[in-house]
Amino acid sequence: MAVDTLLDMETADLESGVKRLKSGGVVAIPTDTLYGLAADVFNSSAIDRVFAIKGRPKDLALPVLVSNWDQVVKISKNLPLPAQVLANGFWPGGLTLVVERADGLPEQLTAGGPTVAVRMPAHPVPIHLIDGLGSPITGTSANISGGPDIPSLAELTDQLGGLVDHVIETGPEPKGIASTIIDITIGTPKLLRQGVIPFDSVLETWEAGLK
Repeated sequence: MAVDTLLDMETADLESGVKRLKSGGVVAIPTDTLYGLAADVFNSSAIDRVFAIKGRPKDLALPVLVSNWDQVVKISKNLPLPAQVLANGFWPGGLTLVVERADGLPEQLTAGGPTVAVRMPAHPVPIHLIDGLGSPITGTSANISGGPDIPSLAELTDQLGGLVDHVIETGPEPKGIASTIIDITIGTPKLLRQGVIPFDSVLETWEAGLK
């Protein structure tokens, strides 16, 4: 297969994903950490479908993926001063920040809670989709709630292909290591889940941002 033909197929795959997101669909995508289910975070019906596809309890909020800092500002409020220092130090990459949610986010996204978890992934596919949509997307793992993470594109297609509107086949496979989740709404960072980024490194960067 010629290189230009391959690139054309990849472009068509991604643009189909953007089209589905714009129409309120749910798209299965690779990210740098795990396979995920993407939907427009401002589309309540699309968010409801993500919960339905996963069988996810409605009291568990969905994480959000962004492609730039301006989008973080759009979906949050009362950001602490070192927040952007953390983003500059670890994004794009495997650090998820729990911040206060903006008033305009759908209640379903955050399970009615006061916070939202946000990350900028180090993977070209979600970044392309976010930029094409012009809005952040959901970043919850593409698996049945409570079940194991899906390790391959073949298994992703087998398990969820009939439930989502599109499966992105383009781009590198996930590394299979979850992000580190840090709550930064309570004065000092609190570790909620240890992942690929060491918590000590986060604390050092936070302290540097306070100086």
